[in-house]
Amino acid sequence: MTLNLNGLIPATVLPMHEDGSIDEPSLRSYIAWVVEQGPVALAINVDTGEGPHLTHDEKVRILTIVRDVTDTPIVAGLAGPSTDAAVRQARDFKAAGADALLVFPIPAYLSEPLDPRVPVAYHEAVAEVGLPLILFQLQPALGGLNFEPDTLRAMASIDGVIGMKEASFDARRFVDVGRLLADLPRPITYLTGNDNFILESFMLGATGALIGFGAIMTREQVAMIEAWQAGRIDEALELGRRVQRLADVVFARPVGDYRVRLKECLKLLGVIPAAHVRRPLQPLGDTERAHLVDVLREVDLLV
Repeated sequence: MTLNLNGLIPATVLPMHEDGSIDEPSLRSYIAWVVEQGPVALAINVDTGEGPHLTHDEKVRILTIVRDVTDTPIVAGLAGPSTDAAVRQARDFKAAGADALLVFPIPAYLSEPLDPRVPVAYHEAVAEVGLPLILFQLQPALGGLNFEPDTLRAMASIDGVIGMKEASFDARRFVDVGRLLADLPRPITYLTGNDNFILESFMLGATGALIGFGAIMTREQVAMIEAWQAGRIDEALELGRRVQRLADVVFARPVGDYRVRLKECLKLLGVIPAAHVRRPLQPLGDTERAHLVDVLREVDLLV
């Protein structure tokens, strides 16, 4: 299967009941809502969907539900933490309907300097399962790390690697990684994970966006990317201003609260029935919820 990653890939939220269990009917309706707006793929069981707080069986069940709802390509988050565990996950995710894997950085990488053999061997083992891989550079504030250039080159040379998600939230680093990828002997799709400069990422070399903010304002971001790709710059800039206004509020400090902020926005818009998150994540306070209402009105999502 040839995946088209050149567009919006929303990292979807996971609707939950008050006790933290999965709200399966709401998940089905939410996924249908996202798909109707035209993304090129969906990112499932990643950080936005509280993937780090889910059991393996829950992740498989979620993938099965999403595949039942849509034929849209699925990028499944995979997070080890050991090589053997990652390979087992990859096999189960493939069987459940995943079309590609977003390979999260794992605790074994937390060494200075990181021995490149560690992530290379890990990715090589996962690649043997037979699904395309997307590399993932994630800011430390969300549990990731920034790879050294030589390590990235080695990882990108692995057969099966088709893309790279860069989510350092650092524009200078984003440019440097883009130049590194452009110098490789084979093409690697460059995906932004930087919700703090979404349209600007395309100006700096991205051809796709795999982002948590794609969980909301999905239609606007699809239109923004299509306008940019078609050379309708003024249209893209106008959409970009609206999109980034809400994104900056959702991804304000503390950045980890973006998950509950997204759910609150979707609840306010009537897309999901509740904004419950799984403990130890915390609900939003009344003051911040009121601020979200104001900004949703400002960007013309709420009347």
